[in-house]
Amino acid sequence: MTSADLPHRLEALQSHSVLVVGDLMLDRFIYGQVERISPEAPIPVLRFQRETAMLGGAGNVVRNLISLGQKAELIAAIGSDPAGFEIAKMLSQEANVTPHLLSDPARPTTIKSRYIAGVQQVLRCDHERTEALDAGLEEQAIMRLKMALPGCTVVILSDYAKGVLTPKIIRACIDMAHEAKKPVIIDPKIRDYALYQGADVITPNRKELAEASNMAIASVDDAVKAAQGLIKKYSFGAVLAKLGGDGVCLVRKSGDPVHVAATAREVYDVSGAGDTVVAAFATGLAAGMSMEQAAHLANEAGSLVVGKIGTATVTVDELVKSLRQSEARELDDKIMPLAKAQETVERWRRQGLTIGFTNGCFDLLHPGHISLLQQSRKACDRLVVGLNSDDSIKRLKGEGRPVQNVKARSIVLASLAPVDLVVVFEEDTPIELIRALRPGVLVKGADYTMETVVGAKDVTSWGGKVILADLVEGQSTTGTIKKLRQTGS
Repeated sequence: MTSADLPHRLEALQSHSVLVVGDLMLDRFIYGQVERISPEAPIPVLRFQRETAMLGGAGNVVRNLISLGQKAELIAAIGSDPAGFEIAKMLSQEANVTPHLLSDPARPTTIKSRYIAGVQQVLRCDHERTEALDAGLEEQAIMRLKMALPGCTVVILSDYAKGVLTPKIIRACIDMAHEAKKPVIIDPKIRDYALYQGADVITPNRKELAEASNMAIASVDDAVKAAQGLIKKYSFGAVLAKLGGDGVCLVRKSGDPVHVAATAREVYDVSGAGDTVVAAFATGLAAGMSMEQAAHLANEAGSLVVGKIGTATVTVDELVKSLRQSEARELDDKIMPLAKAQETVERWRRQGLTIGFTNGCFDLLHPGHISLLQQSRKACDRLVVGLNSDDSIKRLKGEGRPVQNVKARSIVLASLAPVDLVVVFEEDTPIELIRALRPGVLVKGADYTMETVVGAKDVTSWGGKVILADLVEGQSTTGTIKKLRQTGS
């Protein structure tokens, strides 16, 4: 199953139960208009219009899970105060949430108040205490964890460093979940990642990743290196780095890193976007998706939610629609001019990936073409296909060819899973394209010899190899066209 299958999988998504443990808070949003500067100080005066409140922190993760059709069990703490009562009431109205709330009279319920003028957040005010839960409440949390864990598929630790996720509770969650063979996803806040040792997935944002790794994260490559260091040091199964405008980057203990670029949208509010990413990723894993597919889902959800005001959520219908639109964009993104292709190939090379290359007309795609592409992709990490232009084919094959124009042929190739990149060339041979991209593997059909493969000498000169792929007998575009003409006559 590829990322292209995600819309179908989402439409058939079944409800699973996800356990969320972490810092619960109340998010207040005070909306108004700014029309003047205060005479008392150089600050804007917000003229109040309306106020709303919703679940925040771990509660926002729960809201997103419910919006995606899942069920949630929530273990968190509230104070014995009006905000705590308001949170308890909100949770009681959610049919798909089972709350396990710890009441701590010694600490106030965390409240984040955001003041918004139009679509712009102008101020945030936090009411909170961040001391760790006392020993008695720790034991209560662990007892409730034992009760809730058997009925859940995935565990999320939503750490906002407000004192609920103590070292003892974190360790109990990870160890008990592993014993039950259930993945643990941690959205971290503290700098000491040793407390998260052995977690299956950790989801830092750019700033958190930089602090934990003591590295500057200026690029996706930097994020990959930092994540690999954390995986090695703390035995994480994977790191899903949330990189804002650069999308997300999934780095696993084994396997190639996966960068999913952010979908270009107007950003109105990033409040709670990280919670949406974590909830969508957990939803994907609960549904049996691979980590790579869950990362695509999470990235799309995060891209959608920043286009909304406040700590918003996304729905399955919104995701399906957005993913179908993204699928069409991804096909276009695979088709590149040479200059952009060189940059992409060089980035792959810096990541240690082997670049493969094959070429052809690919006019009226048939099983022989598919076999060539599959064999080519097995020999490399990323496959570039050089595609003859319409004029090039006409010179090589004569009038009446190609049957399909270059746009149609490019789109068909880009839609195939083995193909990572399509580059059209105007010349009769791809020699200049090969020299520009410098692939490590060059693949052609076994109807060629090593001496007749264009670019073979160049590829071997820089240490690459040439492979002659097995042919599928009786398959050719020319033969197909001949049969069609005979049928038509």
